[in-house]
Amino acid sequence: MVRFLEYLLIVVYIAVLLGVSHWIGQQAYSWMPLEATVEAQKVDSLFSFLVSIGAFIILGLVGMMVYSVLFFRASKHDYSEGHPSRGDIRLEILWTATPTVLVLWIAFQGFNIYQQLNILGLEQIVHLHVPLESEPAYAISSDDKPKPNVETIDVFAKQWDWSFRYPNNVTSHELHLPVNRRTRLNLHAREVLHSFYVPEFRLQQYIVPGRNIEIVLTPTRTGTYHLKDSLFSGTYFALMKTNVHVESLEQYNRWLARAEHEPTTINEQAIAEHTQPPKTFFRSGWYTVAPTQPPIATERKVMNDT
Repeated sequence: MVRFLEYLLIVVYIAVLLGVSHWIGQQAYSWMPLEATVEAQKVDSLFSFLVSIGAFIILGLVGMMVYSVLFFRASKHDYSEGHPSRGDIRLEILWTATPTVLVLWIAFQGFNIYQQLNILGLEQIVHLHVPLESEPAYAISSDDKPKPNVETIDVFAKQWDWSFRYPNNVTSHELHLPVNRRTRLNLHAREVLHSFYVPEFRLQQYIVPGRNIEIVLTPTRTGTYHLKDSLFSGTYFALMKTNVHVESLEQYNRWLARAEHEPTTINEQAIAEHTQPPKTFFRSGWYTVAPTQPPIATERKVMNDT
């Protein structure tokens, strides 16, 4: 009867531990920025899953240690050795098999989600490449037929500026995306490594010079977000920021039509930082590449320098 009660207590404790761990995992959603894409939901689900597992492990270990200290601690003058658990083959199998299965499950979950994010490298898309000076690229699916609900936007990253080219050859220095529609971003870098990162999208992708890298995302929440270059390759890279506007399809189409005729001035923060007086008493004397002056361009200018 005593042994049955012990087993019952262990089962109840594990059930409570599972419930508490699941609750902590659900709270992990609030630790992240807003979910603004379908892909963000997948990433947050994986993060919540890992938090739940971590909470279960740490709470289980702490509970076991506290229980052992309270009920199985030796008396003050007891120097005898404890139970020789090393010779227990069941325990050896348990604490070897359990972490192995857990790590394999986590690896499977992570691989599955990153596969769903649909990040493509040069080898996968070399046959879809369209030269930058030619007509705009349109999305091509695996069956080589255009999909009307997929927009393709070319993204150009260079020191220290983001540029975007849309299917009708409109170019902009802010990214506009239609909500609830799959959009393919074709990423290009001119001279050095860059990194495309929007926290609300949960997508962080290196942009490698000489390679075409595509990512597919589906925005789900309208609003204005901030694109950052999270790979600092030198001076002013922390200033490589621009706005990402997620809007309804009607607003997106109106913006495209308006942008074909409106001239824009590129406001490059690197130039402002470079020309302002130093904030310290002494100049470092370090060599710094001076930013080029921003041009005044229409939105239909083709980015020939990328």
